[in-house]
Amino acid sequence: MNYTPFLFVAFCISILVILYLVARLRRVRGQLMIVEEVLDDIKNGNPNRRVLARISDMTKRMCYLINEIAVENQLQLLKQKQSEQAYKRLMTSLSHDVKTPLASLVGYLEAVENGFVTGEEKENYILVAVKKAYQLKYFVENLFEWVKLDAKEQVFHFELCDINELTRNIAAEWISDLESSHFEYEFDIPEDECFVCVDSHTYTRILNNLFQNTLIHSGGNKLNLQLLENEKQIEVIFVDNGKGISAVDIPNIFERMYQCDSSRFAEGNGLGLSITKELVDANNGKIEVDSECGKGTTFRLLFQKAL
Repeated sequence: MNYTPFLFVAFCISILVILYLVARLRRVRGQLMIVEEVLDDIKNGNPNRRVLARISDMTKRMCYLINEIAVENQLQLLKQKQSEQAYKRLMTSLSHDVKTPLASLVGYLEAVENGFVTGEEKENYILVAVKKAYQLKYFVENLFEWVKLDAKEQVFHFELCDINELTRNIAAEWISDLESSHFEYEFDIPEDECFVCVDSHTYTRILNNLFQNTLIHSGGNKLNLQLLENEKQIEVIFVDNGKGISAVDIPNIFERMYQCDSSRFAEGNGLGLSITKELVDANNGKIEVDSECGKGTTFRLLFQKAL
């Protein structure tokens, strides 16, 4: 039997397979060269480069992974830049917010110390100095809270708390400040026990921020604090009669460093409400806001009741 035709066919098939493999290898080599070029480009500071691959390419899986890593790296760089810009804005804001009340505080205290004021005027100077000192305390507390949250170093201790009693105690601490600021206030807090699993320290911080926000930024003279509950959740409601927040600004007020150009937050550093939102989220709660310019603002805190 003559095997020559079969050998010839086998030889031709072998040649074709070899040529196919050579072509594939050349394609792989070319793709690897492109990958190397893209990686070098990314390394040299161009995070927008991507590796294009066809479905039939042997290196497509590697190309997809490289693209995913490049996208993730680009997002991380963007977050880092945003964080750096936020820190710069924070330092600029705090340098002003701290310098101004500090200069006033020193001026008032020097006037008292040197005897430039006496009697009732001296007492007024001391009251103003105390107010400036509390402003500084508020700024510093916000700064420390922001740094801890940003660095993921905030430690939470969740426990069952009687939310009514805790809220009542926090509100009582603000009565003096409300009265000295000529605020009418009403606290509608049930006497019955109502247990919620929260971190009592951060819950206190949340309410303190809302009280502080109302006193400094609302522009009103009335505050109503009410607690409502149903079978599943507790609702803490802050209502003021101030100048309100525009519809344009409401979606952004919980963003870090956000300040409304002509609103109640213009005097602040844009940290208070963003910190409040993060602390509410950490306690598995929700915060909502309704406002109408010229009529006031309502903040609602929602927490799940303990089963």
